[in-house]
Amino acid sequence: MTNLSDWLLGEWTLSRELWDRTSGTHGEFTGVAHYTPLPHGGLRYRENGTLRWAGHSSPAFREYLLYPCEDSSALDMFFTDGKPFHRMSFKFGQEQAEHLCVNDLYRVNYERMDEDSFRFRWDVTGPSKLLRLDSVLHRRLNR
Repeated sequence: MTNLSDWLLGEWTLSRELWDRTSGTHGEFTGVAHYTPLPHGGLRYRENGTLRWAGHSSPAFREYLLYPCEDSSALDMFFTDGKPFHRMSFKFGQEQAEHLCVNDLYRVNYERMDEDSFRFRWDVTGPSKLLRLDSVLHRRLNR
């Protein structure tokens, strides 16, 4: 993959499995993710969909900003307030990315499945959370 920004650009279907390993609660999120251009080669990531958790269902969304770094096969991800989050990359054998949120450690691995799909898996550990979040994205080919 030569340029991650170019590859991600567009609309993707998204499904996410969520597990709270403390309570045993299982949930899911289904929706659509959009990677849209920002100035200077950056991307805005926004997912919209439905979250089903603990017997409830509600609309949900999430948004991040991604910017090029020295390696075009990776992007630095930020929260919308500009705070750094982690580096997104599909490099084989690369260490997983981490983000410390107060005392909870978020670890993520990205895996490109084929030309039009990828997955990422979050493992969250700490005094407040013990979660597993598995997401799979498929490019919407009717673009």
